[in-house]
Amino acid sequence: MPKGKPIEIWWQDEARIGQKNGIVRQWARRGTRPRQPADQRYESAYLFGAICPARGAGAALVLPYADTWAMQQHLDEISRHVKRGAHAVLLLDRAGWHTTDKLKVPRNISPIFLPSRSPELNPVENVWQFMRQNWLSNRVFDTYNDIIDAACQAWRKLIAQPDTITSIGMRQWAHIGQSK
Repeated sequence: MPKGKPIEIWWQDEARIGQKNGIVRQWARRGTRPRQPADQRYESAYLFGAICPARGAGAALVLPYADTWAMQQHLDEISRHVKRGAHAVLLLDRAGWHTTDKLKVPRNISPIFLPSRSPELNPVENVWQFMRQNWLSNRVFDTYNDIIDAACQAWRKLIAQPDTITSIGMRQWAHIGQSK
């Protein structure tokens, strides 16, 4: 990591968004059973997302696959959102497309891999939960383009709420010793 540059802590993950969508709780009159749409088709896309809770910022791409090519595109996108003159520490899980030596990590990013099988350490998991509960569940998408549009629209809504990104994503233990 370069000395003397401000450090930004970023978190990254990807979520499958598609026709096999989850159903979430909803309010209903006692004794009734509310109707919720369910789809039996399997088309989906992947929302690659990263957040910087301290800045309330994020970077995302909706892509057809979760693979090395997609991860490279996402790293390049995150790099463009790191504050000019700063360096990003990017925390991410150990998916194969994250750990491959085929990635060309941008110079303003240093990846740090979280322990295996520990999604509770990554606040982006909570971002996906928030987005599904508020904008993506209980829906049927007619086409692949509808899936893409819904994922993009949900991400834009999230980015328009920097305080929500900070609230969901801040992990004090990750910022100990970091000067403001």
